[in-house]
Formats: sequence, structure tokens, C-alpha cells
Amino acid sequence: MSAAKSSDQAEGQGGGGKLGKLMLPLFAALNLSVLGGGAFLVFKGTIGYKPPTMREPQAVDELRAERKDVLGLVERVMYTMPPFTVNLSGQPRRLIRVEMTFEMLDKEGFEEIVRNNPRARDEIVRILNRKTFDDVETIQGKLKLKDDIAVTLNQALKKGVVKDIYFSDFIIQ
Repeated sequence: MSAAKSSDQAEGQGGGGKLGKLMLPLFAALNLSVLGGGAFLVFKGTIGYKPPTMREPQAVDELRAERKDVLGLVERVMYTMPPFTVNLSGQPRRLIRVEMTFEMLDKEGFEEIVRNNPRARDEIVRILNRKTFDDVETIQGKLKLKDDIAVTLNQALKKGVVKDIYFSDFIIQ
């Protein structure tokens, strides 16, 4: 009799008996299903995201025409100059290597800047030679440099207009 009593006491002290044995797998399954559902939602929201596409060519053409009419957008004309390597002003001596792309207002401006490429490069070299490392180190300095180049080129061009300048390579040594 004492052996039967001790096994009942062990079950009571062990914390649950049949109910505890049943709840453990139930909680484990619930936990795994919640984790799986959360992982699926994260996947669909980030890695698995596919932007909607328009499959009807006519709808795409209508959308482009509508945007052009409403916003007055025209096709951008871009011109990438060969890279520049120029000495900066100031001490210690530093070199700057810049590759830039010009966004022109229209095709006439593109043709004009291509025709006057040596003159445009000379103007840009002069601007870069006057700059020091401190002038072009910060974001504000780079934006000022873009503005200086655009203003100078727009003054030099007769018909063309430089709308924006993009730096695709900007290294200072």
C-alpha cells in the first residue's frame, strides 16, 4: 500500500499528471503555428513582395499619356561626361576624381553640350581647381558644387539648359 501512495504523491508533486502531459504538446503546437504565421507575414511584407504590374499595353500607354498631359513631363535627356581628375586648392595637396551626368532640358541642349564638350570640361576644371577639401567634404559642399557647375554651364550654353547634375563617382585622395 505504501508503494501506491508514494506514486500518487509523486504525480501530485510533479505538477499535472494526465492534464500536464496533454497541455505541453498543445502549447508547443500553438507556439509553432504562431511563429510560422508571423514568419510568413514578414516574408510576404519584405522579401516576397512583388509590386503590381500592368499587363495590358493599352492601359500602360494611356497612363503614360495621362501623366505627360497632367504633369507636363517629357523624356529626360542625360549626358555623362568622362571622369575628371583634378587637383584641389589648399594644403595638403589633394586630388578629386569626379564623374558626372547632366540632365538636360531637351535634345537641343544635349547636342550643344556634346559640341562644346571641351569648353564645358574647361569650365568644370576651373571650378574644381578653386575648391578646397573642406568645400566639398560635406553634403552641403557637394550640393553647392552641383549648383556652381550648373550655373556656370547654363551661362556658357546658348540654347541648352542643364536641369540637374548627378555624381556617379566622387573620390577625394
